[in-house]
Amino acid sequence: MSIESQCILETQFRFKGQTNFYKGKVRDVYSIGNDLVMVATDRISAFDHILPRPIPYKGQVLNQIASWFIKNTEDICPNWIQKVPDPNVTIGHSCEPIRIEMVIRGYLTGHAWRTYKAGGRELCGVTLPEGMKEHDKFPSPIITPATKAEEGHDEDISKEDILTKGIVSPEIYATLEDYTRKVFQRGTEMAAKQGLILVDTKYEFGMLNGEVVLIDEIHTPDSSRYFYADGYEERQAKGEAQKQLSKEFVREWLMENGFQGKEGQIMPIMPDDFIWKASERYIELYEKLTGKAFEKNDNSNIKERIETNILGCL
Repeated sequence: MSIESQCILETQFRFKGQTNFYKGKVRDVYSIGNDLVMVATDRISAFDHILPRPIPYKGQVLNQIASWFIKNTEDICPNWIQKVPDPNVTIGHSCEPIRIEMVIRGYLTGHAWRTYKAGGRELCGVTLPEGMKEHDKFPSPIITPATKAEEGHDEDISKEDILTKGIVSPEIYATLEDYTRKVFQRGTEMAAKQGLILVDTKYEFGMLNGEVVLIDEIHTPDSSRYFYADGYEERQAKGEAQKQLSKEFVREWLMENGFQGKEGQIMPIMPDDFIWKASERYIELYEKLTGKAFEKNDNSNIKERIETNILGCL
């Protein structure tokens, strides 16, 4: 049985009352009345490109982790979710998206480290302390927003530019920052209980009936980076790489194979053994984060299963 036959790479459903369909990097989104039906596929993206081959059970992992964390943060801020009728599906309110990604970083890692290593000491208007090493913890988490691009790369943007350009009002931005810090703190506490460090993440928000609400996924390995807490200090002291659970290992594999999404570069094709390794990493993160065993769904007729469960809720 091939990897592709066990995965959901794309959907092309036609639901009664459907008014729109949007194919994101990972999710297929159907608009039906005032609701959104979001299908988490097994597609994987890196460097703003969708990779040719899917990762088994990735969509199920993402959808169930996002549902888990949103349920555990609904006391902090309202969210868009109504129902989760299938392991790969979430149904929620259709909101007006705020075209900003609220990126929050607790550690000097990833894009922040690449900027720092190149000599940059400011990111999105935030001054970065001198004398830091890769993966060092910031004195306090920093918020480094990005504009949400319809296509191509998201762009870093400062709070000052967001307000100057009138992307949102000062009042709404203050709410975004407040929710971002509080949800990140909750995620940090939940991860710590499971022996993990929530390194950085991003949140997306929308407007619903004049209110800011949390939308899309949160704290998944696609939107977040995690370190193992055990041994973190020792590895930092020795200058060793941190043991992490995130999508970063996929980015690293791509870079090792000559791809960073730059013009003229040819995307390498992931071999079967690496794809199964990626699948195992996603499942491991689910189990580490939730403390529950991952139950693999029957994916022999995955599209039929998904469509049936969606129709049962409409």
